[in-house]
Amino acid sequence: RGRNTGRIGTVVSRERHLGGFDIVHLQDANGHKFATRIANTIIIGKGNKPSVSLPKGKGIKLSILEETAIRHEKAAPKA
Repeated sequence: RGRNTGRIGTVVSRERHLGGFDIVHLQDANGHKFATRIANTIIIGKGNKPSVSLPKGKGIKLSILEETAIRHEKAAPKA
């Protein structure tokens, strides 16, 4: 699978490539832009409002540093 697996975003634009794969550019809730093939996308709502319930992270991909910081916060003993 690819790096964009499980990500959720709003469609910004679509590139048409004759004889090749069409590319869709998306933007997530944090403003990060990413692109993927149109065959790898599923439309789950209209605008910024999803028609289905979203998982806990709402499809936001965190960097390695952000994931580590969250893990350390959870593991730290509460005083």
